[in-house]
Amino acid sequence: MTPDFDITRRGLLVWAGALAAGLSTGGCQTSGPPAPASDEAAALLADLERRSFDYFWDTTNTANGLVPDRWPAPSFASVAAVGFALSAYPIGVARGWITRAQARDRTLTTLRFFHGAPQGPQARGVTGHKGFFYHFLDMQTGHRFGTTELSTVDTALLLAGALHARAFFDGADSAETELRRLADEIYARVEWPWAQVRPPSIGHGWHPESGHISSDWKGYNEAMLVYLLALGSPTHPVGPEAWDAWTSTYGRDWGSEYGQTYLRFPPFFGHQFTHAWVDFRGLADDYLRARGLDYFENSRRATYAQQAYAIANPEGWAGYGRDVWGVTACDGPADVEREFGGKKRKFISYAGRGMGGAAHYDDGTIAPYGAGSSLPFAPEIVAPALATMHARHGEHIYGKYGFVAFNESFTYTDVKLTHGRVVPGFGWVDSDYLGIEVGPLLLMLANHRDGAVWRTMRGQPWLVRGLQRAGFRGGWLG
Repeated sequence: MTPDFDITRRGLLVWAGALAAGLSTGGCQTSGPPAPASDEAAALLADLERRSFDYFWDTTNTANGLVPDRWPAPSFASVAAVGFALSAYPIGVARGWITRAQARDRTLTTLRFFHGAPQGPQARGVTGHKGFFYHFLDMQTGHRFGTTELSTVDTALLLAGALHARAFFDGADSAETELRRLADEIYARVEWPWAQVRPPSIGHGWHPESGHISSDWKGYNEAMLVYLLALGSPTHPVGPEAWDAWTSTYGRDWGSEYGQTYLRFPPFFGHQFTHAWVDFRGLADDYLRARGLDYFENSRRATYAQQAYAIANPEGWAGYGRDVWGVTACDGPADVEREFGGKKRKFISYAGRGMGGAAHYDDGTIAPYGAGSSLPFAPEIVAPALATMHARHGEHIYGKYGFVAFNESFTYTDVKLTHGRVVPGFGWVDSDYLGIEVGPLLLMLANHRDGAVWRTMRGQPWLVRGLQRAGFRGGWLG
């Protein structure tokens, strides 16, 4: 039996009707034809939203606001997961799961920690440098974990959550005033030009032991947010030519596959992370404007391509199909080779999985959050996929904080697994929830339901400035 929903049925008929009409309850038009929806489908989405929120509310260190990279395995903190948590708290307020005061206090704890955390060039005893933060931090001290990198993209994800909180907590009282000041100052001290080692591009990061990482953010992927926040900075902005450098490799990514012509990026999360905070409906830069679409439509096409890839199933993996898909970054069973489908296959542990077989780390592992994080783009195919995966496999893959990754092709019991377990008669199932999987799913569930995050972020002046300097026009920008 699948887990019972720990929710009431009140209010779900409204959402079910919205799904059926292809609309959010906020009246925002979504793409695609209307699709039938049931009370059960709406109940699943509501339950999934609550469970996803609970991950952040339950697992965060209440002394400093740090969020574990994964749970229940013992874990360091993920700076990116903290960014998603900062956006989770306003969602919790909007849904009535926590009070505004509870959310404000948790957010203040988090921002006070990052505002006061030590920064500097040394390898130990610091949280960041030049305003940026290390990818992983010790859950208790908040200092750099191991030899992890100072990460531009993970810093951007943290900042997005902080700026969302800044826009949401707009009260005149001293606590919310302090909260906004802290968010402003954390954002303002990031020295974006320092990361332009090969200007005008922005680099991936830095290690105190070896210096700047030798690669830059170029082409279409999750780091769109890096450039938008760097362009919007009130203190240390990069020039508009940085966006030109970012899009300079788009030509290699633009193309047609699985019935869709779009700006491609094999791991699905690249089409979703920035969208969790930015409503791109009607917004386009020069590149996509010339091709007659916006980034929201681009992600809708990527979603349909994902489904078509699973239907075609060129690698012949078990379980792939019309309503079972989501090839994206996630845990996997182990780094081993085994025979499957008449030939030797390479299975892997954590990786940025994408469409395209072994070259893009597709080893038969499905992450349901990959499908779910595209709910605003194509609810008519995403909602049925989530419902089907829950109905077929919920007893194995749906638990305390929602869905976990699984692989029906990996049934081998002679392997020491990196994570998870092999369920006899089914396959590999992850044992952990990851903050950077639960986070985008939560935000996109909320955006689909009523545009909760998108509406708030439209009032964020630095995001508006970043979009405008990148050449975006249309949509809610006017």
